[in-house]
Amino acid sequence: MKDNFSDASGDYAKFRPTYPGELFRFIESQLSQTGAAWDCATGNGQVAGELSKFFDRVEATDISKEQLKNAVQKQNVTYSLQRAEQTDFPDNTFDLITVGQAVHWFDFNQFYREAKRVLKPGGLIVLIGYSLFKSNPETEAVILHFYKNIIDTYWDPERRYLDEHYKTIPFPFQEIETPDFQQKYIWTFNQLAGYLKTWSAVKHYKKEHGQNPVDLILPDLKQAFGEEGEVIFPILFRLGKVV
Repeated sequence: MKDNFSDASGDYAKFRPTYPGELFRFIESQLSQTGAAWDCATGNGQVAGELSKFFDRVEATDISKEQLKNAVQKQNVTYSLQRAEQTDFPDNTFDLITVGQAVHWFDFNQFYREAKRVLKPGGLIVLIGYSLFKSNPETEAVILHFYKNIIDTYWDPERRYLDEHYKTIPFPFQEIETPDFQQKYIWTFNQLAGYLKTWSAVKHYKKEHGQNPVDLILPDLKQAFGEEGEVIFPILFRLGKVV
């Protein structure tokens, strides 16, 4: 698993989008037990915090010490520094495993082997994420130019799984049909710019050129987006059961 986010964990916690409450209510409706959940690659703990509302116990893991320092603190959430592909959890521990905006960085075979080991029979696994957001047409045009013509070659190869909406990721579980979800925001221009600066390709570009590529589009983006506007993240969502 790659770690592209330790060096800006504070910005990640501040600017990255969350997931809609309806998504977690749907997950809860599919569970037969709510004893223990594992939020894998928890980052700042946003998903773990939501799970803590209906699980007795949540184990949340990440490979980034810096991310865990910024994690949401809940009484029934325990954080630990562990790889997705190898943990110290006993067999048949969890009723649910969640992975938010991270599974594309994993070694799929190793992670799924570990997931099947620690899930209880009939336990669920959830992959969630988001790819490019939607906004007004002028803003989308600026972002698409930035995405395809400025930072395109700086994305890690794994980024394609997000562009393909997680549909091409191996998923060796009994898949359960899910509804479509999206997360809407009214963001200020500074929030939008702050979010773009958390992109991994932006960090790779900055490392190579010594300049933040977001700065190259700020005038055009400001003209297109204005002081504030609507930002919509279509949610990527796959749900499966161990059989």
